[in-house]
Amino acid sequence: MQSLALVVHVILAAVVIGLVLIQHGKGADAGAAFGSGASATVFGARGAGSFLSRATTVAAFLFFLTSLLLFWMAAHRDSSVRSVTDVPGLVEQSPASVTDDLPGGLSDSEETSISVDAPAAPAAPESAGDAN
Repeated sequence: MQSLALVVHVILAAVVIGLVLIQHGKGADAGAAFGSGASATVFGARGAGSFLSRATTVAAFLFFLTSLLLFWMAAHRDSSVRSVTDVPGLVEQSPASVTDDLPGGLSDSEETSISVDAPAAPAAPESAGDAN
């Protein structure tokens, strides 16, 4: 239920953002007075404002309701588990072993000989006069 409410909440957020971005701003009317022709819209000169403003109002109201619903669901969760760390582990932990094994299957008692080669000496640079 909470996942569905969260998905609807995110979709409503995107719808509100989209509706706000496509609305005709009040400052654009001044530009239309000087002949820019910005007043021609798909919904007409007057109809776009009322339709988009009503759609934005409805979407914002639904967004507010889903916000309250998500808050209520989060506040009324199961009170026994408050955090991921409060959940008991699914895997039983084995007691720590007392062996002295090292990673890779080696142990302290085994004699190991690790040879480390010295880095090679850099090659001598060629002289610039020999390129001919």
